[in-house]
Amino acid sequence: MAATRAYLDYNASAPLIAEARAAMVAALDAANPSSVHSEGRAARRLVEDARRDVARLVNAKPEHVFFTSGATEAASTLLGADWQIGRGAIRMSHLYVSAADHPCLLNGGRFAAAQVTKIGVDGNGIADLDALAAALAAHDKAAGLPLVAIHAANNETGIVQPVKRIAEIAKAAGGVLIVDAVQAAGRIPLDMSVPYADYLILSSHKIGGPKGVGAIVAASDLMMPWPLINGGGQEKGHRAGTENVAGIAGFGAAARAAASGLAEMDAIARRRDQVEAIVRDLAPEAEIFGAAAPRLANTTFFAIPGIKAETAQIAFDLAGVALSAGSACSSGKVGPSHVLKAMGFGDSLGALRVSIGRATGAEDIEAFRAALAGIVARRAGKEEAA
Repeated sequence: MAATRAYLDYNASAPLIAEARAAMVAALDAANPSSVHSEGRAARRLVEDARRDVARLVNAKPEHVFFTSGATEAASTLLGADWQIGRGAIRMSHLYVSAADHPCLLNGGRFAAAQVTKIGVDGNGIADLDALAAALAAHDKAAGLPLVAIHAANNETGIVQPVKRIAEIAKAAGGVLIVDAVQAAGRIPLDMSVPYADYLILSSHKIGGPKGVGAIVAASDLMMPWPLINGGGQEKGHRAGTENVAGIAGFGAAARAAASGLAEMDAIARRRDQVEAIVRDLAPEAEIFGAAAPRLANTTFFAIPGIKAETAQIAFDLAGVALSAGSACSSGKVGPSHVLKAMGFGDSLGALRVSIGRATGAEDIEAFRAALAGIVARRAGKEEAA
């Protein structure tokens, strides 16, 4: 990153990578990919090439990847009661989500509030598997199937969930599992060729692609929800509307880069550890949330007693450092973290999130150190004055 600004907010949106930008520019003049003429077929090739690249990122079949306008649309499509299996209809009667999930899952999609059960998490943010198993055991199968939705990795804490075990619990109860892999993709290996999720949700801009593009990845296309957007037969009828060819091309390029970038996670983890060492050095009383649990290599979520997260975020920004006070998915609003509340820390505690990526350099880490040192010093000065 440029020396004048340190961008440490990759979980909100990763910077657009050069490969994605080039792919988008090359596709801006593409024709309608549903047209049968040469220009339309050329646009279709761009879409299908990207579909293969996204599939490779999670080791899925390209024909099981369906593009959307983003992860929220993908979640809203999947979180519904009415599904199709072959030519027949099937019903999901109840949704089970983690209390620490992203709002696009936590809000229940097309389910009514009475049809949603929130499963608690422990102090490290790991889903209570016993509670999930008990809830599914009590599920009324006569009303329909249970639908389970959970994030693979938390957007605030970076905590990685035991998805394979959750899948076993869901399958034993005859349920269907949706996994929000938005933060996990490109940061931990994901493999749809082995028993894992029934459906993954992906987002382009979290891996260095453009905003406004996402995907549903299915383990099989035998069973799918009724479309959220009806119209033409695009995306095999699962999502109507002319495909965003330039955005999809950029998504594909980002997926290629993300797949190759998995080998760099150890180096990114060392940068993350440097950030946490700085926090502990300058503020030994700081709480680093989920430090005892499996986490993404790029994420640190911490709080320092006596320092309000919102105030600190502004101070960091003025010092040239971009980071978040929790999730960036609430129209710019900053408030108590529902994730920390679910973890048992109450609803009044705020925290700061540092999330880094492949382009994060030593100068960015040093900028974070200098900014945090100033914030801590100002707190000490106020305490002395009091």
